[in-house]
Amino acid sequence: MSEALDTSNEVGPSIDMMEILRLIPHRYPLLLVDRAEDYRPHRSIIGVKCVTMNEPFFLGHFPGNPVMPGVLIVEAMGQTGAVLMSKSLNANVEGKTIFFMSVDNCRFRAPVRPGDVIRMPVEVTRHRGDVFKFSGKAYVNDKLAAEAEFAAMVVKTS
Repeated sequence: MSEALDTSNEVGPSIDMMEILRLIPHRYPLLLVDRAEDYRPHRSIIGVKCVTMNEPFFLGHFPGNPVMPGVLIVEAMGQTGAVLMSKSLNANVEGKTIFFMSVDNCRFRAPVRPGDVIRMPVEVTRHRGDVFKFSGKAYVNDKLAAEAEFAAMVVKTS
């Protein structure tokens, strides 16, 4: 069911913020991946998000007890998957967007707070054409904070 999955163990170079901005259309305040590491085309990637007190959602979630909303952790994993998709497909993001199709088996295990660094290993579980299915996890200091299975596809928007 997979299409041309790269089975090599070759790891690509780190993906910096400037490349992420070229690969996906998200921008502040909803860009939730600062860099990516261990890129393996069509296989896996690790996204990194450095959480700061300056994040706009901390104003209301929750005053005096700031916790990153779980749905934004899932969004960060999804954006990590989108970086993997875009780079693997060598996609031109002009006139295209990568959309979530589904989120399954999502679990939140620990809170994410200002000062935390989230490491998000995302692996492709299936790939056919412009549709990818993923398994993602979010860790803070090697402690599992969240996990989910999700799917996304490339959609022409213009």
